[in-house]
Amino acid sequence: MPLSDSTPVDSFSSFDLHPETRNALDAMGISVPTLIQAQTIPALLQGCDVVGQAWTGSGKTLAFGVPLVERCDAAGRDVQALVLAPTRELAIQVGGVLGALATARHLKLLLLYGGRSLAPERQALVRGAHIVVGTPGRILDHLRQGSLVLKRLRFFVLDEGDAMLDQGFAPDVERILAYTPPQRQTALFSATVPPWVMGMAARHLRNPVVFRAHAEIEAAPDIHHIVYQMEISAKLDALRILLDNRDRGATLVFGRTKHGVAKLALRLASLGYPVAALQGNLSQNARERVMADFRSGRLPILLATNVAARGLDIEEVGQVINYELPESAQLFTHRVGRTGRMGRKGSAITFVTPEDSRKWGQIERELGRSLPRTPWINRGLPQPIRAAGPSVPPRAPGRSPARAPGHAPARQRSGATR
Repeated sequence: MPLSDSTPVDSFSSFDLHPETRNALDAMGISVPTLIQAQTIPALLQGCDVVGQAWTGSGKTLAFGVPLVERCDAAGRDVQALVLAPTRELAIQVGGVLGALATARHLKLLLLYGGRSLAPERQALVRGAHIVVGTPGRILDHLRQGSLVLKRLRFFVLDEGDAMLDQGFAPDVERILAYTPPQRQTALFSATVPPWVMGMAARHLRNPVVFRAHAEIEAAPDIHHIVYQMEISAKLDALRILLDNRDRGATLVFGRTKHGVAKLALRLASLGYPVAALQGNLSQNARERVMADFRSGRLPILLATNVAARGLDIEEVGQVINYELPESAQLFTHRVGRTGRMGRKGSAITFVTPEDSRKWGQIERELGRSLPRTPWINRGLPQPIRAAGPSVPPRAPGRSPARAPGHAPARQRSGATR
């Protein structure tokens, strides 16, 4: 797997694209490719298999999305491109980014994911689709029922590839690949690409070119890390103090299990905090409402599990709080990558109890760095927590915020959508 070190380009006009694709990018206000886009788009346009590693917010969706629509033909009704994502939210997010490009090229895009009836999706497939974005379980349902046919597939993408090739999803991915032609072009994109992922990728990609916009698995730029050492009994009060003193920008709190996250959300809500939980037991409509409220700023605090928040693109997450430790440095990287995006500053706060010491030590070894621990002081914040933007005065529990955080201000027109 050759590691490419290509020279970045400074404009999408440098790529050989159809006029309709250029016009769609212009309409989206995008003219300058990000590093991962500049690296991978030329190789994908040439038909190469690609592994692309870059942080969330660096524009990975357009990195594969632009070549994907370029290599599809609007003639006919066959599915020519398939994007697999580990969660419904990420599939919806990817579909939203690709939708404008597909429409410009007169391509039909279809989302397939669980939590809703199969029948409307089957009917849509009968009418024809050129591009399908979906989750593995629902894609397999349609393949087994014969409503989805991939015999003419040209372009296959594993988004959040480390999750897609992990033990939970790998069997389904293998089954889906068995329905695809061997001459397909394959791309894998992820924020982390540990060695085991490269080993798995070697089975499914043909001499892929590897691009790493951020090669090391380490803390992202513009993220201030704070690790608080505390007893288990102090965690809830510590979380409340942090939430009372949060600055502008949304707050994302991570727990380990869907039941634990749901229970913590109920506890905080009973204390008057404007919170909701994103976890697997929610209905699809409820999940979409939660995400819409969080993105708009109506919901300033979101509790989530690793899987539920995978790959989410929320521009103004001021801080991430690891209420419970993740299982690995890889998951830690994905969690903290929700903040400090696109040049904004962010905070990543991690709670470590005596029972967590061994696991935290393992995470630090995998990260290749040590993050100093600060003893938690119950009488208040040991040090100020500062995230992006001007500070907001502390709020008492139960009091609604004076105003919800707004959308990000207009920024330089780059292709960084995720």
